[in-house]
Amino acid sequence: MARPSTTSTAARAMPTTRRSALPGRLSPGMACDTAFRIIARRHFDTVLAQHDGTCRGDPDALHRIRIALTHLRTAIRFFSPMVDDPLRPHVWAELKWLNSQLGMVRDLDVAIERVVAESGDELAVIAELQHWDEKRAESHRLLARALQSARYRRLVEQTSAWIESGPWSTRRSKEAIRLRRCSLADHATERLTAWEKTLLKKARKLSKLDVEKRHKLRLLNKRMTYSVESLADLFADGAAAKQKSILKQLRKAQKSLGQLNDDARGQALAASLSGAGPEAGIRFLDHKREKKLLRKASAAYRKLDKAKPFRSSDLVPNPEPED
Repeated sequence: MARPSTTSTAARAMPTTRRSALPGRLSPGMACDTAFRIIARRHFDTVLAQHDGTCRGDPDALHRIRIALTHLRTAIRFFSPMVDDPLRPHVWAELKWLNSQLGMVRDLDVAIERVVAESGDELAVIAELQHWDEKRAESHRLLARALQSARYRRLVEQTSAWIESGPWSTRRSKEAIRLRRCSLADHATERLTAWEKTLLKKARKLSKLDVEKRHKLRLLNKRMTYSVESLADLFADGAAAKQKSILKQLRKAQKSLGQLNDDARGQALAASLSGAGPEAGIRFLDHKREKKLLRKASAAYRKLDKAKPFRSSDLVPNPEPED
């Protein structure tokens, strides 16, 4: 396992970009450029905070860094087209690269947990676990190397600089200025309504979707879930109850779709193990389990479909927009 040096990669990779002072919380009248920086900073800072633990092989740190990274990527999508400038494709590609490095180890952690939970003490399974552990150790070495690389340090510096002062923040066209000054409440209502409509439309065909299309539906679900979570500051009183109710159904669907995706990834990973034999992938094939998970996800989407969609009135009124 790669060990961080005395001066950790995270410390050396900390961004030097000057940060402007921002409010601690989101508010409905806040301008979208300010809101984006607040949300992006929160999640990017979490990515940096979990760096050393992930390098040491801590599965919890790995899980947290992946969630934070997905939150950050969701925020970039949520505030599109405001942030769609010439640098965005490069920033996005590098964040996607980092996610892929993290994803392989996380998928192996989930698969190993499944094998252990269902194994008992059979000698054959114990031998199989050795192959899984070897694969995990190899993947973690590659991940630790990536997290201690010059490419990772450049990613940290470039992403931080882009969040704070990328070209998106200085364009002078009327449309660019309008997008930056648009209130968070207006933008959030429009975006959440559109995403929810797309999600529910695709969810109605859930039983007919193949593995790849189910995966895409899961990503849409995650995008919606993480956006609602990031906007928690905006909901109060009755709207907070509505937000929690919607999140409850989104998380139920997400859990079922996530388990289905883990099964598919487990099968693929088992097939890549050297010497583990064909039996390694069989444990991830369970049609009864698949049907049960699909029923749970469908039930959650039916309840979500019956709920009233988000409206601007759900957000706490704030008569004075913030720049």
